[in-house]
Amino acid sequence: MGETAAKAHNMGNDARESSWLDYAIRAGLVAYGAVHLIVAWLAAQLALGDKSESASNTGALQTLAKQPMGSFLVWLVAIGMLLLVLWRVLEFATGHREESDESKRWRKRAGSLGKAFLYAVLAWSAFKTATRSGSSGGNTDSTTAKLMDLPAGQFIVGAVGLAIIGYGALLVYRGWTDKFMEKLDAQGQSGKDGSTYQKLGKAGYIAKGIAIILVGGLFAYAAITHTAKKSGGLDQALQTVREQPFGQVLLLAIALGIACYGLFCFARARHLDE
Repeated sequence: MGETAAKAHNMGNDARESSWLDYAIRAGLVAYGAVHLIVAWLAAQLALGDKSESASNTGALQTLAKQPMGSFLVWLVAIGMLLLVLWRVLEFATGHREESDESKRWRKRAGSLGKAFLYAVLAWSAFKTATRSGSSGGNTDSTTAKLMDLPAGQFIVGAVGLAIIGYGALLVYRGWTDKFMEKLDAQGQSGKDGSTYQKLGKAGYIAKGIAIILVGGLFAYAAITHTAKKSGGLDQALQTVREQPFGQVLLLAIALGIACYGLFCFARARHLDE
C-alpha cells in the first residue's frame, strides 16, 4: 500500500511539473477569464435595463453559444474548465508540500478541492449548453426547496449560505490585501505591467467577492424565512442590487469589477506561478 501511494505521489508530481499541464492550465485560465468578461457584459446590460439574458455563468455560456461558431467556443470553455479541474485535483493530491505545518497544508489542499468543484460545476454547465441540454432558466429555487424538505433542511440551506458568504469574504480579503499577486510570477509582479495587474486584481477580487456574498445572503435569507424562492444565483443577486437606491450605478461598478477579474485571469495565464 505504501509503495502504491508513493508511486501515485510521484506520478502526480511528474504531471504537475510537466509542460503540457502548464499549457493546459493557461488555456483553462483564458477560458475562465472569457466567461467572466461575458458575465460582466450581461451585468452591465442588466444595469441598463436589459433582462433578456441571465447575468450568470450559465447566461454567459448561452450568450456565447449564440455567436458565430458558438457551440465550438462553448466546447472549448468546457474543456478548459476540465483542465482546471485536473490541475486542482492534482494539487489536492500532491500539492502544497512546501508547507511544514500539516494542518495548514491540508487547509490549502481542501481549498484546492473546493476550487476543483467550482470549476467542475462550470464545466458541466458548459457541457450542457454545448449539447443544448441546458435550460434557459436557473433551478436554484427547486434545489433549495429540495434541501428545505430534508431533515434540518433549513439549517443546511443556512449553512450553504454562510459558506458562500465566507468564500465571498475571502475573495474580498484577498483583493483588499493584494494577496492575489502571489499567483503571478516575478515578472508579472514588477514594473508597469505589475502595477496594472495589481489594479485589475484588486477591483476584480473585491467585486466578485461582493457579488458572491450577495448570493450567499439570498440563501441565508431563504433559510431564515423558510422560503425557497428567496434564494437565487448570481443573476438574482445582481437584480436585487439593481432594485436598490443608486442600484444602477452599483451594478455597473460590480460589472466593471467582474470584467477586471476576467482580465486578471488573462494575466495569470501569461504569468502563471502555481
